[in-house]
Amino acid sequence: MNENSKNSVSRKLKLPTLTTIIISAAVAASVLMTVLPFAKVYTDTVEKDAETALEQSVRQTTKAVEAFISGMESRLSKICGEAAVCDELSEAEKRLAFAARLDDSIESICIYDEDGNMLVCGSSGERELKDYGVNLSYDPELFSRADGYPVSLPHVQTLYREYYPWVVTMVHRESGIFGPDSVCVAIDFSFLEMAEYIDSIGIGAHGYCYIMDSDGNLVYHPRQQMLYSGIVRENLSALTGLSDGTHADGSIVRTLSTIEEIGWRVVGVSYLDEMNSTRDATIAKALVTALICCVIIAAATGILFSRILTKPVHSLIDSMRSFETHPDGYLYSPAPNHIAELQLISDSFGQMTWMIRSLMEKNRREEETLRKTELRALQAQINPHFLYNTLDSIQWMCERGKNESAVNMVSALARLFRISISRGHELIPIRDELKHAESYLIIQKYRYSDRFSYRFETDPGLDDFLCNKITLQPLVENAIYHGIEPLVDEGEIIISTKSDGDDILLTVSDNGVGMTPEQVESLLKKERSDSSGIGIKNVSDRIKIYFGERYGITVESEPDVGTKITVRIPRITKEPGNEK
Repeated sequence: MNENSKNSVSRKLKLPTLTTIIISAAVAASVLMTVLPFAKVYTDTVEKDAETALEQSVRQTTKAVEAFISGMESRLSKICGEAAVCDELSEAEKRLAFAARLDDSIESICIYDEDGNMLVCGSSGERELKDYGVNLSYDPELFSRADGYPVSLPHVQTLYREYYPWVVTMVHRESGIFGPDSVCVAIDFSFLEMAEYIDSIGIGAHGYCYIMDSDGNLVYHPRQQMLYSGIVRENLSALTGLSDGTHADGSIVRTLSTIEEIGWRVVGVSYLDEMNSTRDATIAKALVTALICCVIIAAATGILFSRILTKPVHSLIDSMRSFETHPDGYLYSPAPNHIAELQLISDSFGQMTWMIRSLMEKNRREEETLRKTELRALQAQINPHFLYNTLDSIQWMCERGKNESAVNMVSALARLFRISISRGHELIPIRDELKHAESYLIIQKYRYSDRFSYRFETDPGLDDFLCNKITLQPLVENAIYHGIEPLVDEGEIIISTKSDGDDILLTVSDNGVGMTPEQVESLLKKERSDSSGIGIKNVSDRIKIYFGERYGITVESEPDVGTKITVRIPRITKEPGNEK
């Protein structure tokens, strides 16, 4: 093919492009042919749906208010029955206060005589009645209708000092309470919950619900403050003559529903202007979207198969890379896949990650168990040099007639071994650990011919808490061998225990030759203190294994001043795993 032919082919439409143009043109024509009737049908549907939504909102609000009033009436009836069995005012006051405290919606329960004088009053809390000038909860006109269960308009309660809740009052007349004369039982119910419910009702972008009474008085409006300030207006008088149902007034649609029992009317308001603007925007958006779809539908068809196949593959590759990077905390959540082969691969990868994590966790547990076993084996070893030197010292004392010293040394050695065994327990009381360290110090004091002194500064209140056995002895051993032994003057070792919040600190201090920071670092890395003793690092590792990384050993030392080694352990009285 020559160059002209190639150029000719390149200038011609390719089949995918031609298909895209034909499909887009056909869909665009279909859209334009159906857009006008669709717009008319859609407009009618939007308005009908808006009216239906408005009616449903008003119906639900009416039911909520009816349930609120019904609940008030039920509670008032029950409380009237409880008051009827009381012979004295003091007993009635206690019963009313108790009933008010049991119900969060009740602010107060009061009993009035026929002249409007308050006989008793029980509140929902320990509140002090004030000498009120006007009791807004007492309305003579309302109380005149007390044979039923009339309800007042919402108002501020003025019965108590420094407490002014927003309430509605329901009243009922009862006979035979405190004598033959009839009395009125009135309950102030909190109106806050009902107000919040009405505030939460939204009808379209700016629609709302409110409540009025049959005389055109406003009961509650979500924009009440704006009404009082004149920013918003409601023609309540015009609504009193309207029947229940939906009424259109220009661009405003109202739905009314009457609560017959108390004469309140729920009014829902919706605006057609916002519906029309929403409708026009929706139609325009749908038309633009359809035209854009015409352009891309052909191309989308071509790449659909590729998308279906490659997206799950890339997702699976990303999951594999994430698993390679962080296998410990990785949790595979396969996405649904409509291709059977890819779903099988995904399921197999999920099974593999679960098996690998299980094996890693098993290996981690086995390593920790092995580490504990090694530490226990190391802990159980007896330093042969220490035992040999101790027995040699005992023999020397016996040969020279120092029998009392020999007996004390043998007793200390026996106590040392007995506590070391501890009947197989890893954790022992701090009291026994201190005795173990003291036995070791007694033996070493005999061996070193009183070249050092020691003392204990302990808190007896910590003696019953547990610590790892053979914790202090390696620290004392380090103090003697590396701190006191090179010292020319007499050394001193201090062992102390004290609280630090929820933790306990065990401290071994000496006034020996001290260490440089490099020596301290080396000490914390040594596995053993000599050829067969238990090293400070092993003591710290053992503590971390049992209690966690925040616990262990810290070393503070200064050359020619001394060394202080601190062990941090938690306050526990039972071994982990043996809490029962």
